[in-house]
Amino acid sequence: MSDDSHNDFPPGTFTLDFLNGTASPEMPGFSVRLDEDVAEGAFVNLAMVAHSPEEFVLDFIRMLPGMPQGRVVSRVVLTPAHAQRLLGTLAENLERYERTFGEIRQPQPLSDDEAGGPAFGGFGSSTGGEA
Repeated sequence: MSDDSHNDFPPGTFTLDFLNGTASPEMPGFSVRLDEDVAEGAFVNLAMVAHSPEEFVLDFIRMLPGMPQGRVVSRVVLTPAHAQRLLGTLAENLERYERTFGEIRQPQPLSDDEAGGPAFGGFGSSTGGEA
């Protein structure tokens, strides 16, 4: 992250500078505004995906043990092309992560009793339908 001294954003915001490796005039680097409240991030442990012919909808959800209802923390809507690029970027970054830190192991699902209520299974997807 860079400091706020070179931007015209309000206090409490930051810019992230992304530099293109080739530094060509056609693909210059760019900056992204990152508000302080968004920079904090949000914990989620469930994701639902729906799609229509024109868009993918990703709902990021926080489920708490013993609570019958989760809360959608964030909804992201993407074009199919952006969803495909996101999938590729996630796959590439997971490969890098595992090369550095080792294989990611999925935990065994908890029973309803162990989960303190109806068990749910982490990240998943719906089977399409209108978003």
